[in-house]
Amino acid sequence: MKKVVSIAGSDCSGGAGIQADLKTFAAHGVYGMSIVTSVVAENTVRVISYQDMTPTVICQQADAVFEDIFPEAVKIGMLSSRETMQAVATSLKKWQPQNVVLDPVMYAKNGDALMDPTAIDTLIAEVLPLADVITPNIPEAEKIANRTITTLAEMEAACRAIQQVCGAAVLIKGGHKTGAATDVLFDGHDFYHYSVERVDTKNTHGTGCTFSSAIASELALGRALPEAVAKAKDYITMAITHSLALGKGHGPTNHFYQVYRQGLEEQA
Repeated sequence: MKKVVSIAGSDCSGGAGIQADLKTFAAHGVYGMSIVTSVVAENTVRVISYQDMTPTVICQQADAVFEDIFPEAVKIGMLSSRETMQAVATSLKKWQPQNVVLDPVMYAKNGDALMDPTAIDTLIAEVLPLADVITPNIPEAEKIANRTITTLAEMEAACRAIQQVCGAAVLIKGGHKTGAATDVLFDGHDFYHYSVERVDTKNTHGTGCTFSSAIASELALGRALPEAVAKAKDYITMAITHSLALGKGHGPTNHFYQVYRQGLEEQA
């Protein structure tokens, strides 16, 4: 069985962060592990607070995973502070994993900040160059590239600008635009567009976490990046289409819709 580890914050309401990542890994048939960077008190409506793990505990979690069950892919999510980013960068340099997918989580779905704005320079300089693919949404890409993005051409230009700075492939997600949900991937040589009709739902809590975890899962299973993104796009579209109207705000996606539809084999 292939293995994937998530380096991210938790979500006690279960729709995003580590919890969403582990569900996504399981849905893809890979073995999921976690390195918790922050414990987040949040739900579908708001982020109440978060507590960062110490750099020592982050590095020790990484050592525990990598020395024993080395993963085929890594997903990185919430890194809220410079200290957290530097701890993760230290562990990545030490263990040199492959297929590192980094989702630069800056904001929760309701707009609450999950990253210290003064730490963005550290993210760009110390963490992004250690990734193989980066998956910002449009607001995050605007912050990283320091430009406004309103069109597909501007998405492509931002992809190229970010790729030239950090060397990683860049997938800018179009979920914040209007019209069709079109994502743009630049692998350093070619552009790829992934477009689906936008699903009319407010229940999109954890979509970025889920999408990046699906990409990491597909890479762990041996897919080339363009195909991994296409498969992950199909998965997240399914999960949003059948999202769950839970909570009073943005409900979660349905990570196991296909499993629930097909049912689990009954035990005698």
